[in-house]
Amino acid sequence: MQLKDGKEIIIREAEREDAEQMINFYNIVGGETDFLSFGKGDFKKNLPEYQNYIEDIKKELNSIILLAVIENKIIGIATINSNQKTRTRHVGVLGIVIEKRYWGLGLGKKLMDFLINWAKTNNITKKITLLTNENNKTAQDLYKKVGFMEEGLLKNDNYINGVYFNTVIMGLTL
Repeated sequence: MQLKDGKEIIIREAEREDAEQMINFYNIVGGETDFLSFGKGDFKKNLPEYQNYIEDIKKELNSIILLAVIENKIIGIATINSNQKTRTRHVGVLGIVIEKRYWGLGLGKKLMDFLINWAKTNNITKKITLLTNENNKTAQDLYKKVGFMEEGLLKNDNYINGVYFNTVIMGLTL
């Protein structure tokens, strides 16, 4: 698969062996934007804990962790996490994190399309939800482009650098 700049990327499922690089990735990209739910160095899971988490997700038919990789380096992580309770297992919560230098190259759209297609074919997921900072208009435009609609607003849900921000809840019924 190619990005708009011509670089070849691989999109694949995360494996236990990716855990350390994933933790490092999250701790670095957390400092690249205020639009994530965590900041630089805020990802606190230790290696065995995160390895087990990856293994557990792989066993769930309605959850997935995808990695976007260039030359064996993670440049993006995309997830759908779903509850396993009968009443809510049909709803997946989507998250996408991309290294800042790869923004604007079409990777977010590729990951969104991949996750949506995966969700449509897993025979469990009927709805995908996500949360985004009210000021993250670029991401909201992408979400709307692929069919997500605003469903609600969580007021003062994030506290960043002494300021409270609202969180937009968006959903896509499959």
